[in-house]
Amino acid sequence: MKKTFFNPCLVFLLIVCLALPAAAGGHGRTASKKVGILLVAFGSSLPRAQVSFDNIDRKVRATYPGIPVHWAYTSTIIRKKLARQGKHLDSPEVALAKMQDEGFTHVAVQSLHTIGGSEYHDLRRTVGAFKMMGGFQRIILGYPLLATQEDMQRNVNAILKTIPRNRQKSEAVVLMGHGTHHPSNAFYAALMFQLQMEDPNIFVGTVDGYPEVDLITELLLKKGIKKAYLMPFMSVAGDHAINDMAGDSDDSWKSILTRAGIQCVPILKGTAEYDDFVQIWVDHVGGALGHFEQTKN
Repeated sequence: MKKTFFNPCLVFLLIVCLALPAAAGGHGRTASKKVGILLVAFGSSLPRAQVSFDNIDRKVRATYPGIPVHWAYTSTIIRKKLARQGKHLDSPEVALAKMQDEGFTHVAVQSLHTIGGSEYHDLRRTVGAFKMMGGFQRIILGYPLLATQEDMQRNVNAILKTIPRNRQKSEAVVLMGHGTHHPSNAFYAALMFQLQMEDPNIFVGTVDGYPEVDLITELLLKKGIKKAYLMPFMSVAGDHAINDMAGDSDDSWKSILTRAGIQCVPILKGTAEYDDFVQIWVDHVGGALGHFEQTKN
């Protein structure tokens, strides 16, 4: 879906926030330092996806005790679905405006996205807007799951640890990423390259980017692979994992591979259900918070 740089909601919030005093103490006094964390995910309306978010929330709170943790979802569609269920999640813009109103002076905004794609860069623009208006003394955006070469290697190690133990080396592991038309989609192919340096029968494909499932199928057939474990490379095992990967429709990855003569074993667990992946996000929170250590009250 094509993104637009104009966000009426953000513009309205900025106008409102600019009307507020920059110093929460009023009369020119600098507000006392109050640090907060905002965790930002695309979101999911499926109840089982909450397992992933609960795991992240638990690990962040345990690692940084005493620092309030807030949540926001970037997907308008997901927020509306949840609202109809009686569950209300804020957009990043609204969440940050509320944190400003509550007197937070230093905020670490942590992206829970997998790569620095379109959703991440929309979030970066939001953080940049709040930084520009001076509503917080400091506001820092943390890296997504895959951002640096160190992240890449840690993801490779985490993937190797999460592969089912009964999988044979002659059998494939096929990871499903979301994919994007953003240039950062290249991370998926780079991840497959590094994985295959360790295990040549691990493949990474995407739903909406490159490599596509047809290419992955071709690569599996060339190797004569007869069995593949399908695993989502997404924070939650949501709609894409349940339907596009493991569903019974003709265009699901399971159906496509099965028609090609490859037996499929879907594993419906998102990356955020595994502690090794979550620790990468948690460490990125720490990197953002580290920018605040030298800030005086």
